[in-house]
Amino acid sequence: MTHHLVVLGAGYAGLVAAKGAARRLRRHGGVRITLVNASSRFVERVRLHQLAAGRPLRDLPLHTLLAGTGIELVVARATAIDAAARTVRLDTAPYALTYDTLVYALGSTADTTTVPGAAEHTSAVATHQDAARLRARTADTWGPLAVAGAGLTGIETAAELAEAHPGRTVHLVTQGQLGPGLSERGRRYLRTALGRRGVDLREHTRVREVAAHGLVLADGGELPADTVVWTAGFRVPGLARAAGFAVDDRGLVAVDPTLRSLSHPEVFAAGDAVAAYGPGGVASRMSCQTGLPMGAYVARSVAASLTGRTPDPLRLRYVWQNISLGRHDGLTQFTRPDDSPVGAVLTGRASARFKEAVTRGTVLALRR
Repeated sequence: MTHHLVVLGAGYAGLVAAKGAARRLRRHGGVRITLVNASSRFVERVRLHQLAAGRPLRDLPLHTLLAGTGIELVVARATAIDAAARTVRLDTAPYALTYDTLVYALGSTADTTTVPGAAEHTSAVATHQDAARLRARTADTWGPLAVAGAGLTGIETAAELAEAHPGRTVHLVTQGQLGPGLSERGRRYLRTALGRRGVDLREHTRVREVAAHGLVLADGGELPADTVVWTAGFRVPGLARAAGFAVDDRGLVAVDPTLRSLSHPEVFAAGDAVAAYGPGGVASRMSCQTGLPMGAYVARSVAASLTGRTPDPLRLRYVWQNISLGRHDGLTQFTRPDDSPVGAVLTGRASARFKEAVTRGTVLALRR
């Protein structure tokens, strides 16, 4: 009897999980693998700030990346999961898939629910569609831009927009300190690099509301902007919670050390949608750097479960954080395994080249 493995999501984690499972189960007959994704293309999410600034991205069709694997690709959006019937409902044909094992890797989107007006008056860079819409919007306006949220996505977006639109005011607003996860040396370089591009940095500034004309601040002031880019947090789809899977208070799938659902042992999870923890119990951050090893690990974990073996627990270890600061500048902050910073950094063109090599190498690995 054929065992059906369904993987939801073909981002970094989902694509690696599907291809890894196919490779590991190639000699184990009777397993069919279906990968479900809303788009027929793989999106390099780490480059979406480039797309938003008007730089084209490589076209990476999933059917090319899946060639020779035996994986069936279904281009559709998952709309619901019936955990009792082990069925995923889709918005287009075949409209439903029944699974024996499910890998949940649906990723995350921008969270525009935390501040009034954010959903109505902001753009984002969390998806290809977000970035393409932002590119079109900034091409049609000439006034100030404001980026709300100075995590890695916000920093990269502000720097890229400032470089692509010289002379145009770009505000970067954060309610805390810039780069709290960086070393002091890293923060100094970041401020200097943003200043060179003319980015107006507003630290310790809380946004109370987003209006059609820009940001309304908690101190009563306003920051006019033609376009507001919202990068102040991410949220995950509600499918897991609605299906009755055990989730944490953020809606992330609760898993054991093998990334197996605590409530539904036939379900595994990887990437942004999973509540996984690194050394010292620190929650994993939403990033490609976390999603890739999670996807590879889930492939091993699923293969082990189907072949009667027990995998070793997942061990998340970090080495660096890469931050783009335009096309020819960057900051690489080296870290301890728990993602806390050390003093060593790589900056400038060397960092930009390093990140580009890592990003291209990731796609090469996905092809293979």
